[in-house]
Amino acid sequence: MPQALVLEEKGRLALREIDLDTALGPHDVRIAVHTVGVCGSDVHYYTHGKIGPFVVKEPMVLGHEAAGTVVEVGTAVSHLQKGDRVCMEPGIPDPNSRAAKLGIYNVDPAVRFWATPPIHGCLTPEVVHPAKFTYALPDNVTFGEGAMVEPFAIGMQAAFRAKIKPGDVALVQGAGPIGMMVALAALAGGCSKVVITDFAEPKLDLIGQYDAIVPINLGDDNAVARIEAETGGWGCDLVFECSGAAQAILQAPQFVCPGGAIVLVGMPVEPVPMDIVSLQAKEVRLETVFRYANVYDRAINLIASGKVDLKPLISETFAFSDSIAAFDRAVEQRPADVKLQITF
Repeated sequence: MPQALVLEEKGRLALREIDLDTALGPHDVRIAVHTVGVCGSDVHYYTHGKIGPFVVKEPMVLGHEAAGTVVEVGTAVSHLQKGDRVCMEPGIPDPNSRAAKLGIYNVDPAVRFWATPPIHGCLTPEVVHPAKFTYALPDNVTFGEGAMVEPFAIGMQAAFRAKIKPGDVALVQGAGPIGMMVALAALAGGCSKVVITDFAEPKLDLIGQYDAIVPINLGDDNAVARIEAETGGWGCDLVFECSGAAQAILQAPQFVCPGGAIVLVGMPVEPVPMDIVSLQAKEVRLETVFRYANVYDRAINLIASGKVDLKPLISETFAFSDSIAAFDRAVEQRPADVKLQITF
């Protein structure tokens, strides 16, 4: 049996053998996993044992941001072959569902998503995955970048939902990993400038190294005035709310311009009341994001082209044998950490 990083229960991880289904179907590929990113949702399951209605009721393998090498292909697979370096889209919908037929398979109620109870994740040396959701990596894209495609895909989804127009000015609320991904995707999608806000100065310093990104610390007394000054007082064309903090969600209408859009990416823990009239007075368009659909190819192309550089956002890499230490480091929430990764 393969070894894996197993969440035994809330607050308890183990590196141990576990019986996993590794049967290769005709439309599947077998992949030797190389790199897996530590995601906030993985950490939340570790610390809280649940996310909303998804509750860890039995041992579960963690991990869903992954890249590796194909070691075997199913008999019906033609676009991949043994030896291909790949990354994997972790959500597998029902191909016959109405959502899948409409192209919005990310909101398919029957989707099977790695490391979402009761589905096992990919922090194990080998996985079997549908070839349809497995993507070849260009030679100039590293395994580390390949594992970053998954969180970057959320940024891509947000950019698509925003319907960016060339030259738009955007505000991203929250400079965590997803906020950074959204900022980079917004620039790649046509924004001329992205203002990004947070209280964590190390994260703002890091993302501020990218051209056309303006970091603003919300702890500064003049933070609001600085945000408003970036648009001459008109407001931002797009506000991407990536923190999930109630106060930030309530502030978003203040920063969006008339006729602009607010894109809700971060997920609040509790319901948040919203001033509808303030949105109506500006005819603000409201968009929401849940995972992603049909963006992986484009995300890989942007990384391969050099238009999006994710390498500076990889904070540290741990060996698989140190997986528990990697998760404990993530729980610490060090201000300078963006993405921790685990390699086999």
